[in-house]
Amino acid sequence: MKGLLRRACVLAAALVAVPFAPAYAGPAHAADSPRSGGCGAPAPQHPGTSALHTMTSGGRERTYQLHLPNGYTPDRSWPLIVAYHGRGNTGAGTEAFSRLSALPAIVAYPNGVVGTGDGERQAWQGAPYAAAGVDDVAFTGDLLDSLEGSLCVDERRVYATGKSNSAGFTGLLACRMADRFAAVAPVAGAFYPGTREGGCDPKRPMPVLDFHGTGDTTIPYAGDVDRGLPAIQDWVREWADRDGCRTQAPDETVGPDITTSRWTGCAGGAEVAHVAVTDGGHTWPGADGYSGGGCTTQTIQAHKVMWAFFRHHQLPSPTR
Repeated sequence: MKGLLRRACVLAAALVAVPFAPAYAGPAHAADSPRSGGCGAPAPQHPGTSALHTMTSGGRERTYQLHLPNGYTPDRSWPLIVAYHGRGNTGAGTEAFSRLSALPAIVAYPNGVVGTGDGERQAWQGAPYAAAGVDDVAFTGDLLDSLEGSLCVDERRVYATGKSNSAGFTGLLACRMADRFAAVAPVAGAFYPGTREGGCDPKRPMPVLDFHGTGDTTIPYAGDVDRGLPAIQDWVREWADRDGCRTQAPDETVGPDITTSRWTGCAGGAEVAHVAVTDGGHTWPGADGYSGGGCTTQTIQAHKVMWAFFRHHQLPSPTR
């Protein structure tokens, strides 16, 4: 049976519907959504293209890959997804395998700062190998200010995702920036102690959708005590408790290698969900190209599942 599941993880081609994810669709533009200051400004690049941009944050030059969706115009507000790369990767590299740029949203792929350890590898705050003294939470705030000042962004529909090291960082953002992000969706998250604040007290209940492979040998699904990594299911349950979720639905098997867990009845209309990929590796589900070691399922595509989840969640009111 295990061999059949491993084969399904590699070869499955027919995508299946995930229970908590409604049909994939285009952007919803709520009439009462706040329009950012960039509405009406000329686009910095052609719709449907990606380009590298530079900004200054914390006295340091930072860069990010920006993708504008097909059909982008500055006279209507658009959702924004901020997608962080894993350790040693880049924003452009994450764009290449994640398929996030196929979504009807603005997508920003920021680049981290080279951290410690072997090799010149970019990393994010909260990991033991992150660059000392770099405040990536503050950089994220500056990035959002810059994007909302130059593009027509729906400020109630701003989301964060990332893989591995940066997925752990999205957990830190969920704690500290719940007033700016409507939901987060970590993939193969490295939830080091530096990303799990004991006093995590978000300003609002935070919707969370987590993906992780049970066969991940880089960030083990069962956790790693020596590195301070929690069991993934424990990390997800902590968010369900933090969000005051009252009900856990029975786990549901979707396709040959996907098991979903879902917590509902959460405070403020939040929701917590988890997608376990049986025998899945340290990879991005449905990746279009190499995204890490081990098995990459094609039963689902993470970008479509998280978009369907994101579409259900927005900030309750203007935050600034």
